[in-house]
Amino acid sequence: MKLFESAMSANTNLLPTDGMAIYFGKIVSPEEAEMFAGHLYSNIEWRNDEAVIFGKKITTRRKVAWYGDRPFAYTYSGNTKYALPWNRDLLKLKSVVERTTGETFNSCLLNLYHDGHEGMAWHSDGEKELKKNGAIASLSFGAERRFSFKHKISKQKVELVLEHGSLLIMKGPTQHHWLHRLPPAKRITTHRINLTFRTIDP
Repeated sequence: MKLFESAMSANTNLLPTDGMAIYFGKIVSPEEAEMFAGHLYSNIEWRNDEAVIFGKKITTRRKVAWYGDRPFAYTYSGNTKYALPWNRDLLKLKSVVERTTGETFNSCLLNLYHDGHEGMAWHSDGEKELKKNGAIASLSFGAERRFSFKHKISKQKVELVLEHGSLLIMKGPTQHHWLHRLPPAKRITTHRINLTFRTIDP
């Protein structure tokens, strides 16, 4: 099921079963989106991500950063990160996301994709540090990219385009039943910054 051109309400669940994914569309003005995109690109402490695949450590071109209320440890793909203190832009965006969704978050994992050659393979965010069935809010800046869901059992797919300055939230049992990915898009030559606000359960 493709939702590229569908008019979606902020109250509409995109997933047909076993979870909840709500797309709010653009939640900041175009001017604010440009401002935040520039600030995040320049002021976040970006690092190349690392992952352990089949016992071998690899370094990705994609860059990441991890921020939070305190130095939370977060382990995924065999690599542990410790959260940095929030900066002013992240706190502003966290407030906007919490006000829009009615949820609260204590951490944020950021991704920097330099162009469409970089993406993310099928996965679910089921790390043990995360609050069980907790909400994950995904805020996007920069290049518009296609985002895909795939049910783990039925293999049914749902796809949408994440716009510059837009917000998607996943919650409930979504991570238990659905995979998601950011597929490559080689025609895209500009970068995308993605902020995923999360709740670590200490």
